[in-house]
Amino acid sequence: MNIPRCSFPRIVIIGGGFAGISLAKKLRNKNVQVVLLDKHNYHNFQPLMYQVATGGLEPDSIAYPIRKVVQEYRDFYFRLAEVKEIDAKNNTIIADIGELKYDYLVIATGSKTNYFGNKEIEANSMAMKTIPQSLNIRSLILENFEQALLTNDINERHSLMNFVIVGAGPTGVELAGALAEMKRAILPKDYPDLDLRKMEINLVQSGDRVLDAMSENASEKAEKFLLDLGVSIWKNVRVMSYDGKMVTTDSDLSFDAATVIWTAGVQGAMPHGLKADSLVARVNRIKVNAFNQVEGYENIFAIGDIASMTSEDYPHGHPMMAQPAMQQGRLLAENMIRLIQKKQPKNFVYKDKGSMATIGRNKAVVDLPKYKFSGVFAWFVWMFVHLFSLIGFKNKAVVFLNWVYNYIRFDREARLIIRPFKKKNQVSFTSDEV
Repeated sequence: MNIPRCSFPRIVIIGGGFAGISLAKKLRNKNVQVVLLDKHNYHNFQPLMYQVATGGLEPDSIAYPIRKVVQEYRDFYFRLAEVKEIDAKNNTIIADIGELKYDYLVIATGSKTNYFGNKEIEANSMAMKTIPQSLNIRSLILENFEQALLTNDINERHSLMNFVIVGAGPTGVELAGALAEMKRAILPKDYPDLDLRKMEINLVQSGDRVLDAMSENASEKAEKFLLDLGVSIWKNVRVMSYDGKMVTTDSDLSFDAATVIWTAGVQGAMPHGLKADSLVARVNRIKVNAFNQVEGYENIFAIGDIASMTSEDYPHGHPMMAQPAMQQGRLLAENMIRLIQKKQPKNFVYKDKGSMATIGRNKAVVDLPKYKFSGVFAWFVWMFVHLFSLIGFKNKAVVFLNWVYNYIRFDREARLIIRPFKKKNQVSFTSDEV
């Protein structure tokens, strides 16, 4: 990998997400050599990915070059690589670009979509964990309407205009709200020769309420907002299969839909090589102690979504969200310096700053440790928090200007089919054939 050897300890970080970047920033210009590896050369802001999928933002406004983050850091190296395996016995990581020795290893690989072992759903539904996946969803949504204009088959048109979102967590709720606003204010102007009243947005939840990780008040408010926008909510319904055309559930309910977006769960993006007793198989996370050291290893650590740190308050580990990841990254940087200096590390204590979700224009729910509120004020709080959490002044400015423009014009300018996406079972057509 052409990383020069130096007298300082080498810390290798796998992953440039919230956890990895937070750790890297706190290790800036310390007496260590840091090597950051990621299969993308950018950090992406996942909470706004649904806006890319629905044409509200362009992808470059929520992405930031990793090299720009670390370009002024001393003895810091970034390599574009995908780690294939960890050889803990020889303190080596094996990647697609070669091998690299480490003194300390930090696994911050984040999470990926969890299909709970259902290969058919995995093959035919759409996920939204990466920017390319969000662009695929954007293209498919718009292509569906273009194709709906061309067919004379009523059933096919209905299928093309029927969207099923599986999972009513923050991602599913925010995506459903964004699609509902497109149906109400944008698509009728783009497609005046389509009866957009026939467009359906179905939100399917296996539990008994939406946003089940938030307060009951937030769940009730979010459900009301969605229903007011015309979203159909199906609770206590579990999706069992999807063959690309028909969604079947564990009830009598079924959906004829060309598009299913799966937001029903995540699991750790696990690299190979760690011992089985260091892993939580059910959610594919790595067991760590109170200062993020992987169980069974002295010089390997895990932070963020991939780490499972259990406690009395969090018996199943901390929530797989940005705040725990960033807090763990910042503390681990301090603890690694303490360990190198032969000092006792500090235990991690998660400071829950609250959770929030937006359902659309002037509609959001916010749960703070001491206050819970919803509506317009919550919507402004949601925007403020997300805007200032973005990396880079330009990204903040671009997103803010987009939001102002979209609010004034009630529009989404980025509804572009930049790269067409075709499902395997979808009949393709070209402009020459139309």
